[in-house]
Amino acid sequence: MHEDQLSISTETVRELVRDQFPEWRELHVRSIRSQGTVNAIFRIGDDLAARFPLQPADVADTRRWLETEAQAARELAGCTRFPTPEPVALGDPGHGYPLPWSVQTWVSGTIATPTDPAGSIPFAHDLAEFIRDIRAIDTRGRTFSGRGRGGDLKSHDAWMEICLDKSEGLLEVPRLRLMWAELRQLPRGSSADVMTHGDLIPGNVLVAQGRLAGVLDVGGFGPADPALDLVGAWHLLDDAPRRRLREELGCDDLEWRRGKAWAFEQAMGAAWYYRESNPAMSEMGQVTLRRLIADEPVDVA
Repeated sequence: MHEDQLSISTETVRELVRDQFPEWRELHVRSIRSQGTVNAIFRIGDDLAARFPLQPADVADTRRWLETEAQAARELAGCTRFPTPEPVALGDPGHGYPLPWSVQTWVSGTIATPTDPAGSIPFAHDLAEFIRDIRAIDTRGRTFSGRGRGGDLKSHDAWMEICLDKSEGLLEVPRLRLMWAELRQLPRGSSADVMTHGDLIPGNVLVAQGRLAGVLDVGGFGPADPALDLVGAWHLLDDAPRRRLREELGCDDLEWRRGKAWAFEQAMGAAWYYRESNPAMSEMGQVTLRRLIADEPVDVA
């Protein structure tokens, strides 16, 4: 998926586990197919998941990031009724793999897709509950301080221009260009930052029998624009469940449209960047953009 992507084999993971965590040496290790773009995932026994960063980075910086992710996971654990991964251990580089890595608890469920369980009203109810529970966690005075999604929409203009240029022949670029020109101007309003998951895409959501079974990739949990987690409305839901989500969260027009803007920004990047290397991520982006266009038609004449 990335030009400089690291590779790691199941045998290497077994050797790292045997050397660094001998208490797990008898547990079966197997690779897990994932839509994720940041980590390679391996299951250790029935209860653990090991995550290996896919792109080269400084060792100390990577360890600090993994520690930050673990702290975020600890803070979120138990704050909702929906299971989330909990940190277990940090591993060291070795056997040819150059970076620290992490071990979390395994959360059971089936990975959602852009179309399943998109039509489920009960799932929309669960998702609204999860978002409400996240928002209710005390920020302890923290505010958004990153450069990714969750702050100023206009700060993403340069990236959106790249995405629009790269999407020629794949997407309805003239229509999408006009959409971004409108969405980027949405003011923040008076709402303060709240705690957010930050990445409610299908690959991070687990389902069972049409209900929310768990939420993965919680390392980005932190303060941001309250509209940020509304990306899930567009990545995960069809029209009727999406309306139910909005009703249950009580979103006003400005917050709802800012949620559209964050979903647009994320979908634009996924659609072209992963077109060849991660078709599931690309398809997610394209499905989300079709939903956004259907909900907010733009005259390109």
